[in-house]
Amino acid sequence: MDRFNDSEMIFIEKRFLPGDKLPNENDLSEELHISRTTLREAIRILVTNGILEIRRGKGTYIKEDIDEDNMESYDSLTSAKMNARDLYEMRLIFEPEAAYYATIRASDAEIKRILDYGKQIEEKIKQNEDRTGVERNFHKSIVKATHNEFMEKLMPVLYQAIDKGVILSTKKEMAVQDTINDHKMIMEFMESRNPEGAKSAMKIHILHAMKDLGIE
Repeated sequence: MDRFNDSEMIFIEKRFLPGDKLPNENDLSEELHISRTTLREAIRILVTNGILEIRRGKGTYIKEDIDEDNMESYDSLTSAKMNARDLYEMRLIFEPEAAYYATIRASDAEIKRILDYGKQIEEKIKQNEDRTGVERNFHKSIVKATHNEFMEKLMPVLYQAIDKGVILSTKKEMAVQDTINDHKMIMEFMESRNPEGAKSAMKIHILHAMKDLGIE
């Protein structure tokens, strides 16, 4: 069972109401017949999508103020069972345009934030540390700089593709080097306020990732 389906089981089952606390990890993983690792990933997805919230020292709860529109969107995404090809094709359609508009609309502070995240990614790679969170922040900061709320709502979907790319690239030296070079190229075009260059650089970046994943 894949992680989208595991999340869907928690989300769709009507025994949990807004404000309810989820059972402890051991009990819930046994009930759903999934590993604790898979359960944690499913919960992470639901937290990202605003369905669950983790209250420090208390446990995991169904959010009391779940956005109905977000729930409908999440339901359609989980039932779609998107694979890597679908996710990366969506990135290829969406992210180059996001880079274009972000380069035009971003404030100087937003450009600086993007550049800072890009530098953090390179440092994480050099230190052989997990860069998943910083990689997400890099791409999210670009999307936020478009100042387009609809684009921002697509980020939870794109996270799945970004995560796959990070996991794969750690196993391939060429993929890691592509990431460093591609990010530098994106950042240089954005810093110089060249939207067409940023758009092309982002497209190249995603095409490199698709080649590394074998989903060209």
